[in-house]
Amino acid sequence: MVIELDVTNDESVAQGVHAAIEQLHGLDVLINNAGVGVLGMQEYFTTDDFKRLFDINVFGVQRMNREVAPYFRGNKNGLIIYISSLLGRIAMPFYGPYQASKWALEAMAENYRVELSTFGVENCIIEPGGYPTTFVDNLMKPSDTSRAESYGDFHHFPTQMLQSFEHVLTSNPQQNPQRVADAMVELMAMPFGQKPFRTTVDFIGMSDHIVAYNQHLEQITTGLYTNFGMQNLLTASKL
Repeated sequence: MVIELDVTNDESVAQGVHAAIEQLHGLDVLINNAGVGVLGMQEYFTTDDFKRLFDINVFGVQRMNREVAPYFRGNKNGLIIYISSLLGRIAMPFYGPYQASKWALEAMAENYRVELSTFGVENCIIEPGGYPTTFVDNLMKPSDTSRAESYGDFHHFPTQMLQSFEHVLTSNPQQNPQRVADAMVELMAMPFGQKPFRTTVDFIGMSDHIVAYNQHLEQITTGLYTNFGMQNLLTASKL
């Protein structure tokens, strides 16, 4: 069953979620997968460019969560999965607005994790690396390139870097996008309360350092919440 839904439109989201719950006779999992990437010098992107990007990658997630969360809370059960990116943890040049949106997404997920935990709602982030898919064909480009001349030859570097990265991806058969889908299925199959908050999915060496970074952050977060007597909020619980 397929239900059309536009995450940039409040009414479409409301109608789509309602139709899904009605036709499926319930809802157990929300996967926030809609997103678009970028390529270009960050300075070239206008404020409106940022707004269009965030309307999908960030506000779209908020629209979906606001529509689904009351249903999950009412049932005292539910799983929200956020498809973030390794670039939601680190910053690399020429993807600036996209990274900003994914960093914002990670912060949103952190808060939903805590604020929905006592209602039996689990929140999990999946952080994929790059994959050889059509995602690259639909990257948002900046609408204002009038400053290109002042960048000289460096203006061409983003495209050159992307081409090099695409070669790395296509030459590594392990970097199969099916692995991201498999990670979602594995998360859904895990017992309640045992799902990791963050899962990296990358097979070209990018995630090695991110895993350690995530583990360290989790230790810091747990320590801070423990100091304030709120550590129980970091794990979803059934009332």
